[in-house]
Amino acid sequence: MELRQLRYFVAVAEELNFGRAADRLRIAGPSLSQQVKALERDLGVRLFDRDRRTVTLTDCGQALLSPARDLLAQADELRRTAAGLAAAEALRLGYVHWHPADLATRVAGVAQLRVDTWVLPSHAQARRVADGSIDLAICWVRTDDLAAYGLDARLIGADRLFAVAVGGATAPVRARDTVVLVDADAAAWSSWNRYAEEFARDTAAAVEHIDDGGITGPAFFDHVRRLRRPVVNSPRDQSAALPPDLAARPVVSPVPYWTWALVWRGDDGRPAVRAAAEALTRDVGSLGLDAEDVWLPAHDPFRTGR
Repeated sequence: MELRQLRYFVAVAEELNFGRAADRLRIAGPSLSQQVKALERDLGVRLFDRDRRTVTLTDCGQALLSPARDLLAQADELRRTAAGLAAAEALRLGYVHWHPADLATRVAGVAQLRVDTWVLPSHAQARRVADGSIDLAICWVRTDDLAAYGLDARLIGADRLFAVAVGGATAPVRARDTVVLVDADAAAWSSWNRYAEEFARDTAAAVEHIDDGGITGPAFFDHVRRLRRPVVNSPRDQSAALPPDLAARPVVSPVPYWTWALVWRGDDGRPAVRAAAEALTRDVGSLGLDAEDVWLPAHDPFRTGR
């Protein structure tokens, strides 16, 4: 049983509607239903009677609602106490090129956060956390990275990757009909190269080796034009405007996602770090990663059992 499952239970009990509760919690409806069912299994009781039109609390659900609210109130008070301890200490956070726009809002009253100005690749940011240069980082990591560096991680974001192709067609393209670029500069593109090569092995997508840094930017668009095939974009170009002769096409069968982890040293017991990690990732949810057709690398820490 997890506190977030109790929060889900209370939200559904107050709304008596899974759709409204999911919107309130900012998670997908199927994920909310799965978590409530998991809580019912853990507790050994049925919390709700539900059919296609109505949701009602069972007697057990009604009896457990007040204790659940009390427990959540105690947890919130514990967080406020931790926040008081943490607020006096400024924490350094590094990132690759993306972080939530509401970073400051998320940690308000919990910790002081100083966003580091060095925008470095994922593997470099993970190493900086491990050696103590920064306290937290948002980066792409694998389970072996976490073990090697002694890091803890929580999901904070995810990007659905798409393919870029010549012409105006925007229809979905199968993963096996795409191309991924792998750059010779491993120091700059280590994380992407590992991701792309594993994606190609799993899906039979083609691999194109390059040496011009064309994973992003105008050089990437030139490679798309040269290859005349849909090329999977990297997360760095998620929001970049496409030239008029190119179009974005969803990748399917499977759907590739790139995850963003918030990482910190596993042996860092400072209340400020733990409080900031909790505040930054609270209620993030699954971000769609639990869908059947999602592809993640085998050693992605947020890959579900499939």
